[in-house]
Amino acid sequence: MNGKAMQDGLIERRNFLKDSARMTGGVLILKPSLVFGTQVNSAISLGILGCGNRGLYVGSLFAKNEYARIAALCDIFDDRLEEARKKYSGARIYRDYKELLASDIDAVLIATPAYLHPEHFEAAVAARKHIFMEKPVAVDAEGCKRVREAAFRADPQRRITVDFQQRYGKDYRRAHQLVRSGELGRILMVRASWFGGGPPLKTGHPPEQERVRNWFFYRELSGDILVEQDCHNIDVVNWFLDAHPVRVTGYGSRKLRFYGNIFDNVACTFEFADGTLFSYAANQFRTPGYQDVSETFICEFGTLTTSRQGYAIYRQGRPVERVETKYDITWDAVNEFVEGVRTGKVENAALAAADSTLTAVMALKACVTGSPVTWEEVGGL
Repeated sequence: MNGKAMQDGLIERRNFLKDSARMTGGVLILKPSLVFGTQVNSAISLGILGCGNRGLYVGSLFAKNEYARIAALCDIFDDRLEEARKKYSGARIYRDYKELLASDIDAVLIATPAYLHPEHFEAAVAARKHIFMEKPVAVDAEGCKRVREAAFRADPQRRITVDFQQRYGKDYRRAHQLVRSGELGRILMVRASWFGGGPPLKTGHPPEQERVRNWFFYRELSGDILVEQDCHNIDVVNWFLDAHPVRVTGYGSRKLRFYGNIFDNVACTFEFADGTLFSYAANQFRTPGYQDVSETFICEFGTLTTSRQGYAIYRQGRPVERVETKYDITWDAVNEFVEGVRTGKVENAALAAADSTLTAVMALKACVTGSPVTWEEVGGL
């Protein structure tokens, strides 16, 4: 979990974890029978809450795991349920998420629009389900607070994973271990970027469904590109630095896309308590022939670059060391979740995820207002 990112509430959180179970490597180790009954070799039953493109894609990864099965589907739109039914015949159908969570499923995949995540997370916690939730945890500071408070109320025998998949990617973890080992010395400066495309505009639906169908393009529903998309890079930096920024300045504008009310490009500078600066830039221009989604950590004795395609280490007088990742690291997050539910390796990732989301919220506020914003101003702990 983020250490300094939870600095002021550290004692409270340590007590929370200590009283729940024994900590090993950031994971709570419990008897499998406590978290998954007595039949450890049985497949966990999963309900998909939100059958949009992301929900069905991540659901397909669960379905390919021999120890998981898609048991239930829930969405408010008939066309999405019909599409899901074609993929998972035999799964029970729900249109009310409360009915889904009242059923006998073991776990729930929350893949609804981002603005609904706090409400759905709170309900899943109350229903005592294992939870795999898409990022971000919320779209504003109040939502982050709700998720954090619900995380403290969660049954410590339930696994809570948020799909910041870099934290689960095997190569990302190796890169993280290298930095934290001190082999490259202190991190002196960070830069990161997300230069790529955005989601396509959905058409063909009734006007009254517009905001829900195209929720990404409305800042109040998605948190803009900084919260909905760029939180991935921000989470990696918080994780590697084991801290959250204390101040951010930023700017955003609309150069090519004028639908909705979100930016299509942003530039921010984050400042950490020890003076480390993190420069960030992102766009959704769909620039032909060019894409860069990565992080760069400039250290005392070398530089490390990370991405979903692998990592590279640059050191003076030595050849560049490259490690290539040849698969979607979401697999690692899904498979670790299933294994954790089955074997009692439980985590509560919602706390660190709330801090990373709040960092993105802080940056968005700076871009919207054009003024510096501090961690305290957005209610950070």
